[in-house]
Amino acid sequence: MRRNGLRAAVATACLAVAMLTAPAGTAEAAPGDDPGALTAITSSSELSKLRLVEHRVPTASLDNLANEMGTSRGIDQVLASANHMMRNTASCYSTETAALPVEPSAESSYCWDTGDAVTQDWLPQSVTSSGDADDDGVWGTNKVILSGWGQNEATTTDHMGRIAFIDANDPGDFRYRWVLPVVPLGGGTDYRALKTHLGGMVWYQDKLIVTSWQKDSDDNMLYVFDMKRILQATVSSPAIGKVTGGWSAGGYQYVMPAIGSYSLAGGACNPTNDDSLPCFGSISLDRSSVPDSLVATEWFSSGGTQPARIWRYDFGSDPGYLATDGSGHVNASQAYETKAVGLQGVLSHSATSGGTPNFYVDDARGGVGRHGILWRQNTGGAKAAADCGQDITYACWGQHTESMSYWSSTGRLWTLTEWAADSSGHWTGTDTAIPQRTLFSVPLSSVDGSLS
Repeated sequence: MRRNGLRAAVATACLAVAMLTAPAGTAEAAPGDDPGALTAITSSSELSKLRLVEHRVPTASLDNLANEMGTSRGIDQVLASANHMMRNTASCYSTETAALPVEPSAESSYCWDTGDAVTQDWLPQSVTSSGDADDDGVWGTNKVILSGWGQNEATTTDHMGRIAFIDANDPGDFRYRWVLPVVPLGGGTDYRALKTHLGGMVWYQDKLIVTSWQKDSDDNMLYVFDMKRILQATVSSPAIGKVTGGWSAGGYQYVMPAIGSYSLAGGACNPTNDDSLPCFGSISLDRSSVPDSLVATEWFSSGGTQPARIWRYDFGSDPGYLATDGSGHVNASQAYETKAVGLQGVLSHSATSGGTPNFYVDDARGGVGRHGILWRQNTGGAKAAADCGQDITYACWGQHTESMSYWSSTGRLWTLTEWAADSSGHWTGTDTAIPQRTLFSVPLSSVDGSLS
């Protein structure tokens, strides 16, 4: 779980352990320092820590749930029922536009409806789109953006997630509808809410892959959903699952049942340091790799110096699923260590298909009003926009940004900002929440052009 300011005590303890156990002579970058080049991870023992095991929900269970609840709904039906309106830049609050990047500037930006803009019970964490799903950027006839939100652990112990399905067909009129991700139970006779922080999402072909909660009871790091299996609740109540008279989704209209998951072959993840089994922080899609791949990173506090891993898994021949070997394992096809800190998002892209990739990683610095840093890093070094009038040299990116997604057909990087803390940076205080949440895009060429 990645919350600036929410887990300070835990992060401090983890960093202390990491510093004590770091190999002698290991250079570590302090916050805001140039992290230098990526270091390739080639040791078989280290790569084995990234290995996944695939699990699939029996088709019979999924069909039974669909038959019990009624006909599956399409994305077009979800979009047609969108009941929340996003605000364009001109209608955003000044505190929201202040959270946008200084350099490069956002090309387009949107803010959430007033309730979602200030709620402290839910935190925007991830983004993906029909630009990931299909190379033409359109799903059927629709342009769609998905935004994953996780419950704030400072205000709840449920750890649920929800996904905003945004109708992005009209740039001047973005609207969205919430969909609840769930896990089927009892052979498709019931379901429960998915416990997840939704730190990353990848919509690839007809599948949606999302990050889990690091304390998942089955040690799953990723869950898989079928975009053609969206079901409609029949009863509106606080309950989630089968209830008297039908099916409820905690007040939401739609649910998506998981069709599979991926767990770490070595067991439960460990958020202590990058020598342990990794807890997945964020994921994204790389369509410039051969084959297309899912890129992942882990998170450690932006206030520390703990290096992190960045790695990728190839997609296989089975649409939307990761490639497995003869033993059913998913192996990392590439892995690196980065000394950039506070990684809330990662993006990989090569200028030529199958070429040497650049990795874009955002250091989302904690603290009120602090802009982050977007590093472009590869095995040759690191660069970022600089000297844009902020408190440290490279702090030119958005404030408290989260995961990133690249819409390849338009060349735009999409990301979102998280905060709605009070004036002191507290999430459960008595002061009024300050809206600082935006969804915005920047041409990747502008990011590259801003580097120094």
